[in-house]
Amino acid sequence: MSNDKVVLSLGAHPDDAEFMCAGTLALLRERGWQVHIATFTPGDCGTVEYSREEISRIRKSEAAKAASLLDGQYHCLECDDAFITYDRPTLVKAIALIRKVRPKIVFTLSPSDYMVDHEMSSKLTQSACFCCGIVNIDTPGAEPFEPIPHLYYADPVEGKDKFGVEVTPGTTVDTSGVIDIKARMLACHESQRNWLLAHHGIDEYTDQMKKLGRKRGADIGVEFAEGFRQHLGHAYPQDNLLKAELGDLVHTR
Repeated sequence: MSNDKVVLSLGAHPDDAEFMCAGTLALLRERGWQVHIATFTPGDCGTVEYSREEISRIRKSEAAKAASLLDGQYHCLECDDAFITYDRPTLVKAIALIRKVRPKIVFTLSPSDYMVDHEMSSKLTQSACFCCGIVNIDTPGAEPFEPIPHLYYADPVEGKDKFGVEVTPGTTVDTSGVIDIKARMLACHESQRNWLLAHHGIDEYTDQMKKLGRKRGADIGVEFAEGFRQHLGHAYPQDNLLKAELGDLVHTR
């Protein structure tokens, strides 16, 4: 496998990737990409049953199991649920992770989403990508590298920002052919069923994932899809690497 074909999903909590971008990760894996899934927290508050230590252990195990379905690796930056903060220690953790993984493509959460943990994760990932080559930022054991990775923001939860405004993706990926493995990856997070039912009023969370997938799929005339917006600010790559890699499965606006 070519070492330069590395993709990283960096989200807030275990199961973020499985909800928002696991289909695209699966498609890249089929094309020889090495998959890494990382979260800022272990999901230590996502429970109505367990202690912080117990649920952290359970959820990290579930995340590793899900990543293994793509022969991937799971990483946790060990921040605290609800307290992800844009500060120096957290940003250094994110820069170090990106330097160790050395991805060409990075997926993160929407800059505007239903909860601040998601938004902070998005900002931290944006900066970590930009800073991965800055030699005066010290991350022992993780050397700086260039160029800046291609950065894509996944859809916000339910496809709407925190003001309820529908978000229009610039890149939409047909994931119909990999919806089964995406559902299997999400099902690995079985500890979340009781939590989502109690706190979010959501049961059958796999159905909720498929609901947004069908919505995005309808936009491009397929059964299931995932939507992304590419970060195209100064110094970031301007070419759409997802389109180059996935060809006709990618629809752009």
